[in-house]
Amino acid sequence: MTNDFQSMLTELTSLVRTVAQEELMPRFNSQSFDQQTKHDGSVVTEADGAAQQRIATSLQQKWPSIAFLGEEMSVEEQRRMVQSNAVWCLDPLDGTSNFASGIPYFGVSLALIEDQQQKLGLIYDPVRDECFTATKGEGCWLNGKALSSIALHAGLTELKQMIAVVDLKRLRGPVLTSLVTEHPFRSQRNFGSCALEWCWLAAGRFQLYIHGGQKLWDYAAGTIILEEAGGKTTTLSGDEVFTASLEPRPVVAAFSQVAHKQWYAWIDKHNK
Repeated sequence: MTNDFQSMLTELTSLVRTVAQEELMPRFNSQSFDQQTKHDGSVVTEADGAAQQRIATSLQQKWPSIAFLGEEMSVEEQRRMVQSNAVWCLDPLDGTSNFASGIPYFGVSLALIEDQQQKLGLIYDPVRDECFTATKGEGCWLNGKALSSIALHAGLTELKQMIAVVDLKRLRGPVLTSLVTEHPFRSQRNFGSCALEWCWLAAGRFQLYIHGGQKLWDYAAGTIILEEAGGKTTTLSGDEVFTASLEPRPVVAAFSQVAHKQWYAWIDKHNK
């Protein structure tokens, strides 16, 4: 990792950890915070706004030349910021429904995008105090220790041996029915936070992943973390997931290249 990115990740980790512990955790399992339903049906709480404001302010003070895009900004602001040559992409509270319901599975996701490419990703789980980081071409770390998804489960070679996280809500077409009726994997989960699901896949805590549509702040940090850990992800049509745009992207991912080849082949066969 370059010294510049190493220094940046150290500062970012401290910032995100502090904000999460001071803005998110005191409100977790509390009945005193406000929550609303957004136009797309998702939940937003005062914790989302408070965390985004603090992180955005600190980022803009430290790196004023880098634009900022947050999930809780207006669509018009997001469209303007995503065109920037360099932009932070933040989800201040991924898994808000879990957070608001008292389910301890949520996190903060932050990515740096330069020239339409991911440069680094950071995802922090304040419940477990786990910080996953990655830089392009340099590797992935969990709390500073190198992370390899393949090394953790090198012996898994068949889909029937693997656990899959499946987001049924956003899937459409014949693949949805096939996943329910044929289930080619050993068992299935859905945890409710895209950001942490990317990290848990990178950590080998499950091995397969499919999601019908994630937004930029859902996958910008997560995909680089997974790929730098040795995993692979594509869309349902086989394209790269990451694009510096606001259009939702479907996801087919696995902890290794070999597992992805099998997983994608099964999905593609059953999606016709």
